[in-house]
Amino acid sequence: MTATLRIRALNDDLRRNLSGGMAVMTPGVAALGPDFVQRAIDATAAFDDFHNGNDPHKEHDLGILDVDGHKLIFKICYYDKSLSGHSPDPSDPSVTERVITLMLAEEY
Repeated sequence: MTATLRIRALNDDLRRNLSGGMAVMTPGVAALGPDFVQRAIDATAAFDDFHNGNDPHKEHDLGILDVDGHKLIFKICYYDKSLSGHSPDPSDPSVTERVITLMLAEEY
């Protein structure tokens, strides 16, 4: 499996199952309440509209979707295990901490 395919699989697992990393949300998402947050998590997990325009590196690390009329962005970033810098190898979960962030587009 190539590094890109491994990164994509790890990102898909985090996005779909919230496993293999951590998830955070911005204050704007949280302010819309727990029911909205759950719908946003579910919509992010179901997102599959990846194409060259939004996924040029084929890593499935970014998406833009609509939830209840709100434009939402998810972004997966790759940190080292101490969360103090970039991962030396995003395809290797032993040296990478994945973080998916859910944000409103206007918070970007």
